[in-house]
Amino acid sequence: MILLSDPAISRMPLEESSEALLDLRTVQALRLDPRLADADGFYARLRLGVVDRLVTAQTLLQPGLRFLIVEGFRPVDLQTRYFDAHVDRLRIAHPGRDDNWYHQRASRYISPPEVAPHVAGAAVDLTLCGPDGAELWLGTEVNDTDTDTCHTASTAISPEAREHRRTLGDVLTRVGLVNYPSEWWHWSYGDRYWAHITGASAARYGPVTPDLL
Repeated sequence: MILLSDPAISRMPLEESSEALLDLRTVQALRLDPRLADADGFYARLRLGVVDRLVTAQTLLQPGLRFLIVEGFRPVDLQTRYFDAHVDRLRIAHPGRDDNWYHQRASRYISPPEVAPHVAGAAVDLTLCGPDGAELWLGTEVNDTDTDTCHTASTAISPEAREHRRTLGDVLTRVGLVNYPSEWWHWSYGDRYWAHITGASAARYGPVTPDLL
């Protein structure tokens, strides 16, 4: 698995498209979950190209299934707090390692801020729900990284959960998004990780500046 901390990711060129972020609260086709809602509504924003692909992917789902969007854009300062807090937990759980070890280990689940897809408005954390909005079980809760069952390819989950993950992955892959393999819920398009995985010549989306909000 290529980690987001791998130098190959940060070396990817960026050709910023300057594409604005769209507020998903104005997109009736997509269902939002409020668990990570913030006062500024950042959680509900994504680059237009990502939104278009999500809407298309949802049409590929079998009748009765819908996406449930948990989080999109994440400001750099919030991403930094998440990453630093995870490093601090690792220092307590695994004392005596060097800084590089903690940085790499943390990036298995929390992206380093300098290359984070969420800060580019290019990543979405999502799951599946039924027609009534009830969340389906995909083996773990979204953002539950306490065990390796959060890895997309984990077999330590029920057959039903594996099928739900397969369904989610199939439609998102078909529209061009890529998954971060240690988190079944995390998908992105246009960021540096996406560019590396797909062989694109450059990323389309870098860290969001105020004029894009």
